[in-house]
Formats: sequence, structure tokens, C-alpha cells
Amino acid sequence: MTAPLLQVRHLRVEFPTRRGTLLALDDISFDIAPGEVLGVVGESGAGKSLTGAAIIGLLEPPGRIAGGEILLEGRRIDNLPPDQMRRVRGRQIGAIFQDPLTSLNPLYTVGRQLVETITTHLGLSARQARARAIELLAATGIPAPEARVDQYPHQFSGGMRQRVVIALALAADPKLIVADEPTTALDVSIQAQIIALLKRVCREQGAAVMLVTHDMGVIAETCDRVAVLYAGRMAEIGPVQEVIHRPGHPYTTGLMGSIPAMDEDRERLVQIDGAMPRLNAIPPGCAFHPRCPKAFDRCHQQRPELMKAPATDAACWLHGSAA
Repeated sequence: MTAPLLQVRHLRVEFPTRRGTLLALDDISFDIAPGEVLGVVGESGAGKSLTGAAIIGLLEPPGRIAGGEILLEGRRIDNLPPDQMRRVRGRQIGAIFQDPLTSLNPLYTVGRQLVETITTHLGLSARQARARAIELLAATGIPAPEARVDQYPHQFSGGMRQRVVIALALAADPKLIVADEPTTALDVSIQAQIIALLKRVCREQGAAVMLVTHDMGVIAETCDRVAVLYAGRMAEIGPVQEVIHRPGHPYTTGLMGSIPAMDEDRERLVQIDGAMPRLNAIPPGCAFHPRCPKAFDRCHQQRPELMKAPATDAACWLHGSAA
């Protein structure tokens, strides 16, 4: 077994407010191995993007890591001072965000932004860095990169800007890439190219990727394993095909049942009744029990930890010895 590149252990993220403290992530644990793509899925507000922000050290105040630890190649990074974390984030962790406009400075050409990142973290000369910037733009599928390297972000379409952001994330050959909805703004053909690019980076550089997305098609095509989050907790984790075809948690079953299948003739999709609870009103026991068609007494009283389901690990009392 290869040693994990990223280890997240019992991560807790809190948001202090005037009315009390909101627990946004509650005891999240997972590993990612070198060369592995871990998909993270769940409804909006489940804690997917927050997990990524905690890992790369970009939690929005007043959010804070209140417990647990994050280790990159065995080194703890969640307690580093901001200047040290900034060096880790540029050199060892690459970040791809959903909105490329938040990642690019509109006042600088894309080439200048790439060259600045490359020279800062790789120590190349300006000439070598420019050559690498052009290579990265070409690798991410931007046509005529020699000409476009001197253009500004507003001269690129939304899809092209996202490619530039991916080039920036790959600029320093990071060990870990945290990709938050990287294909949301792109059309289907470009999505496929970006997915192929991320997979190639994993294969060639041995980088680990944490891919946050709502798109189960992207998950099925790209990921090795999938983690399902619900109300800031880990509901299920396992190999991608097992999670899709043999889910062990009723919430995952509902998520997978809500996806249209081309090879099935269904008049209605599965619907999960109700809504995810607010952070200040998470019910006792299993957070999903008010919406769960299989809930029983123990679900209302005791919170389940991840346990062995037939094909995955699921936080569900259906798989408990006393179920």
C-alpha cells in the first residue's frame, strides 16, 4: 500500500456567531493516495467546498478549524503560520476554483500571472518561466498560446479563463490539486478535455486530486473513490463504481436515484423528501433520519460512525451489528 499523500483526521470547522457557534464540518476523515482522484459529492451546503477551503488554508473568517488535523506527506499543515501556508499552497497544493474571475487579476496578462507563479515557486529565469507558461496554456487546450499568453483575462471566454486557472494550479507541479467544481462553467466537450487533463496530471506526476462537484457524470468518468457528505458529516466513502451501483447509505441511494439513466425507461426520478437541516438545527442521532425512509429508533438517538457496508463504508445503523 502506498502511503497517503493527504490525510484528513477528525476535521471540525466552526463559525462563531452572536447566537452561538455553528459546526459546519463535524469529524470529517479521509485519505488520498498519490495518483488518486477522490470525488466529494453532496447537496449544496453539505460542506464540500468548505472541506477544500480548510485543506488549502483559505477558510473565510470567522470560520476556523476547531479540531482535527490535516497532513500533507506526513507533515501537519493546518497549524502553519499564514506565510508558511502560502508557500505550501503555491508549491505543493494547487487550487482550481469554480469562478475563474476570482482567481485571475484583471490588471495583469495571463502570462505575467503564470510567470510570477512559476518564478516564485520553481526558481526558473523569466525566459524559462515564460516558455513553461506557454507550455501550460497549450497543455490545457488554449489555441495559439504564444499569442494569447500576452492577453488579459477579459479577452478570454469563460471556458478559456477556467483553462488558464487550471494552468495556474499546475504551474509549480503540485503534489495535491483541490478542484472545486472545475468544469461547471464549461460545455460538455471542454469538460471532457479538462477531465482528461486532470487524469493525465495524476498519472504522469503522481499528484492527488480532490474533486468537488455536483456532476455525477464527471465523478463516474474521473474518480477512483467517492466521499458523500451530508450536513457537514461523512455519510459514505468507497470505490466510485460501488458507490454508484451499490450504495450503502439511504442518502447516497437517493442521490444516485435522482440521476437520469440513458439505459432505463423511468417515468419519474427518485426524490429525497425534505431539505438538509440548517447548521443550527442539526437533529440528534443520524442527521439524515428526518428524511430517511429506512430510519428506526436508534437512528433518532445515536449518531452512527462509518462502518462496513457490503461494498463501501457508510455511516448508517442499517449496517450496525444491533440494527
